[in-house]
Amino acid sequence: MAIVAADEPLLPALVSTGFDLRHLLATVRANLVLIAGIVAMAVAFAVVATLLQTPRYTATATLQINDASGRVFKDEGSDPSAEMPGWDIDRNLKTQVDILKSRALAQRVVQKLKLADNPQFFLSQEVPVPERGRPAAAVNALAIGLLQQGLAVTPPRDSRIVSIAWESTDPRMSALIASTYASEFIQANLQRKFESSAYARNFIGEQLAETKKRLAASERAVNDYARGNGLIQLRNSGGGDGKGSEGGASLVTTSSLLQINQAANEATSRRISAESRLRAISDKALLSTPEVLNNGTVAALLQQRSTARAELQQERARHLDGYPTVVAKAAQVAALDRQISEAAMAVKQSILADYQAAQSAEERLTAQVNTLKSDTLGEQDRTVQYSLLAREADTNRQLYDGLLQRYKELNASAGISLSNIAIIDTAEVPNSPSSPNLFRNLLIAIAVGSVLAAGTVFLKTQFDDSIRAPDDVESKCDLPLLGVVPRAVDKDPAAAMEDPKSPISEAYNSLRGSLLYSTSEGLPQVVLVTSAQPAEGKTTTSLAVAASFARMGKSVLLIDADLRRPTLHRQVGSRNERGLSSLLTSKDPLDSAIVPSGQANLMLLTSGAIPPSPTELVSGVRLEQVVQEAAQRFDLVIIDSPPVLGLADAPIMAPLVDGVIFVIEAGRSRRGSLKAALRRLRAMRPIILGAVLTKFDPAKSGNGYSEYYGYEYFQYGTAAAKD
Repeated sequence: MAIVAADEPLLPALVSTGFDLRHLLATVRANLVLIAGIVAMAVAFAVVATLLQTPRYTATATLQINDASGRVFKDEGSDPSAEMPGWDIDRNLKTQVDILKSRALAQRVVQKLKLADNPQFFLSQEVPVPERGRPAAAVNALAIGLLQQGLAVTPPRDSRIVSIAWESTDPRMSALIASTYASEFIQANLQRKFESSAYARNFIGEQLAETKKRLAASERAVNDYARGNGLIQLRNSGGGDGKGSEGGASLVTTSSLLQINQAANEATSRRISAESRLRAISDKALLSTPEVLNNGTVAALLQQRSTARAELQQERARHLDGYPTVVAKAAQVAALDRQISEAAMAVKQSILADYQAAQSAEERLTAQVNTLKSDTLGEQDRTVQYSLLAREADTNRQLYDGLLQRYKELNASAGISLSNIAIIDTAEVPNSPSSPNLFRNLLIAIAVGSVLAAGTVFLKTQFDDSIRAPDDVESKCDLPLLGVVPRAVDKDPAAAMEDPKSPISEAYNSLRGSLLYSTSEGLPQVVLVTSAQPAEGKTTTSLAVAASFARMGKSVLLIDADLRRPTLHRQVGSRNERGLSSLLTSKDPLDSAIVPSGQANLMLLTSGAIPPSPTELVSGVRLEQVVQEAAQRFDLVIIDSPPVLGLADAPIMAPLVDGVIFVIEAGRSRRGSLKAALRRLRAMRPIILGAVLTKFDPAKSGNGYSEYYGYEYFQYGTAAAKD
């Protein structure tokens, strides 16, 4: 380990930068009794508070709130909720929830159930019944306040179901008020819609009356203008269609022009057709035209002629031309030819007559059209103003019809609107109280107790400056940890150190290894061992370290510098006639005071006679001379000094050595004494090698560090021997 200077910041060798679950469990185990006590007190308080509370009952009714009310008539318009955005739906539900919590609805419930005059209502809220002389307004306000206080409305989450709960000491009263709240909420909603419909009816009625007056005035203006200008108005059988006078009415001249013009067009078509037929007959032989051949009479005569000619050929084949039958058949064929010619001519004359009739009709109708055109042009000049007046009248008629239709719908649907709110579940009388809930209160008490216990343990841990575990040396003292020495089982560390495999021996061997690398040059030559308070194990540590290095073959001198309460001579069984005090008060050489320890390579310098003023002796120059002489003769010099607190000896000797070992007793209440001792020691700017934690018992150091370090932390050698 590196040397830590007094003016440098002291950092722990091992710093936990994360969450240490094992350390947390160890802390819990260490304060298990305290935690259990706090939680038990919280649970006891919850039980007592639960038993002292009056049972209260909660009744709940559920409502379904849709986006818009149902419609009685299909033509009332589209449903606005069909295109309502999601955020607007949520806002609508929140609005309905706020209405449920409103004072107006609470007042309706109070009036419906006459709660202001019901003593049972006030008793169910654990409130004294108002006196008879109290003003009615004050009693009513009190009832409304109590009603709102006991009400609980649960907003919907991802649904349209709203819960209405009311709590009191009377289960029947809770069910009655919850159900009444639901029904009155629906009634209030319908009433608002009815009032809104009444306002609309009144408004549309006023608009309808004004529109009717304008319609009557505009129609009278149209009739007066038509009468004054000789305009005769014709209407379709279906009446007006709402598209102006052009579609619903016309003038007589214009109507006649349209009819005669259509007839003239039809006559022209007939004339052209007849002319085409006539030309077809005139340019070709009669019997080669389709008009003649398709005639029934001509077709029959042609058939007869074909038959007669066939018979004539047969007779000529058997007889001469003068034979009577031949002559008769020839005469028959000639007669049929004449008849065919006459029939064909009759067809031609019929086509000619049709042409002449069509031409005459066309000429007459064309003349009438020309006459009506001039009359219509004159009439159109007079109908410009008429069209404007007629269009205004049609517009007023459309407005009037629309308002009249809407007025009829509002009158028909008034009072029969369907509500968008429906009761899903009515409130039932609860069979068991909702509060106090012992199980819930116990859970809350356990949670609160756990939080209080955690806070108490945290504060206790933060304000506890005692050293209970090896980690505390680095975190609370800012000292490197050189070694951990367990507590002796039989409370005799000297006997335990005689066993090389004992936990104490192994611990001091580990400390020896740490000292070998405690500085950049290796083992310091002169080491001071001190502690904050007496009886922390510094003399035992000094002796054990000295003996350990002596076994390695190093020449070691152990000096007992505690000139007030020396103990080294008693531990080694030596007489304390001469020692350090003898050397400090004389010029005697070092060999005159040192004594053998009974162990090879280990020599002792006891304290000697206790002087009247030890501080004056250790503060003189003679101590530095003794230390330098010892350093020249021995590989390692260990000085066992007095405690730091209340004495100046250890701080005075600290600058004379190459390193200081600070001994700390585990589990000893410090109350700031340890930090005060370190401040005094560091004021002399010594080289502090680190700290040694002595008398450490994992099983007793907080009842949790045994889990953290293990019960067999120092028993590896013993356990192996048993195996």
